[in-house]
Amino acid sequence: MPDSIKIQTSGPVQATIRPPGSKSITNRALICAAMATGRTRLVGALHSEDTEVMVAALNQLGIIAQANPQAATIDIEGCAGRIPVSDATLQVAGSGTSMRFLTAMCATARGRFVLDGNPRMRERPIGDLTEALNQLGGNVSSTRGFPPVEVQARGLPGGSARVRSDQSSQFLSALLMALPFTGKFTVVQTEGSLVSRPYINMTCQVMGHFGVDVLQMSEVGEYSVDPRGSYVGFEYDVEPDASAASYFWAAAAITGGSVKVPGLKPDALQGDVRFVQLLEEMGCEINIDDVGITVSGRAEQGIDVDMNDISDTAITLAAVALFAESPTTIRGIAHNRLKESDRIGNLAIELRKLGATVEELEDGLTITPGKLTSADIDTYDDHRMAMALSLVGLQQPGVVIRDPGCVGKTYPGFFADLARVTQSA
Repeated sequence: MPDSIKIQTSGPVQATIRPPGSKSITNRALICAAMATGRTRLVGALHSEDTEVMVAALNQLGIIAQANPQAATIDIEGCAGRIPVSDATLQVAGSGTSMRFLTAMCATARGRFVLDGNPRMRERPIGDLTEALNQLGGNVSSTRGFPPVEVQARGLPGGSARVRSDQSSQFLSALLMALPFTGKFTVVQTEGSLVSRPYINMTCQVMGHFGVDVLQMSEVGEYSVDPRGSYVGFEYDVEPDASAASYFWAAAAITGGSVKVPGLKPDALQGDVRFVQLLEEMGCEINIDDVGITVSGRAEQGIDVDMNDISDTAITLAAVALFAESPTTIRGIAHNRLKESDRIGNLAIELRKLGATVEELEDGLTITPGKLTSADIDTYDDHRMAMALSLVGLQQPGVVIRDPGCVGKTYPGFFADLARVTQSA
């Protein structure tokens, strides 16, 4: 891919597009399938950097996982809860799900495992997860609470643990997926406000599909898993990625067109489908049928919204907000500063380049639309910055996306798909 891409302006987009499979579901299903008894085939699985590093790590651990990108499938031979390899160094690049989920998975094994990532991954916290694993009898250490992580595994006895949940929901998800292998009734209780709660619901539902039920024992965030349960392999259909779908729904909202995404419904496993409700509040029309969800019309009205539970779509909403007739305030996303980039501070910089007035808040930002200008957009090696802010170029000439190849983390074909859906506009 070139060093930069100039986005072509577009008329009202009229398209139907099914994005690739959900990254979040694919990587959760890979963990469950790897630890399952029997074979699993993931159908509609995502093939991107984040899932490729997960597949590579499973193979390093002696678990056979074979990806077929052309067929969008991954076949996994489960290890029945017994990781075959006892010494491995796993490189997960920038994949947060891989780092967190594999750390907990390796803690259930026996042997020595080291997990590391790229420079940004070494700035993303993991200490709350390692501390919780140690409360369950593990021996897991990190570098001042950040990767690399070393797991001196001797099995995970279990018991009870408390885990902070205000920085990332992935810590709790990682623990939940490991609980069937603790050998006894184990309780995990969350501390602090749980961010991105729909992702915990997703984890529980994926585990349930593989045969393990998660018990929520109280309203304060206590979870447990029956240690007599075990994952069982089967053929699993992966939903289209709702975070990726948000870009195409937003394309309709920005251009005044209409985009249908098949395969997603309001009851999808992914909470990010709620993004369409925000577009509706801004003035778009939403249609739901047996096939999927369609967004039509322009988003003309700014809104004030807490996006804590769907924070991956906050940048997408920010791009839409540039075309509204009044300010938009996005709240509840303080944890976005700890993702692939600082998705509050860096986003504010890029929106100002495009002509907006931006007030940076502790947990979000207020965007007041202004006269848009052309700009070269820095993406900070963050796939969501590149994809979301490219949408501005559908109406504003002269928008250039630097380092567009960073979209390979979750959606390698994004710019080709964006060009395809706008060709007939």
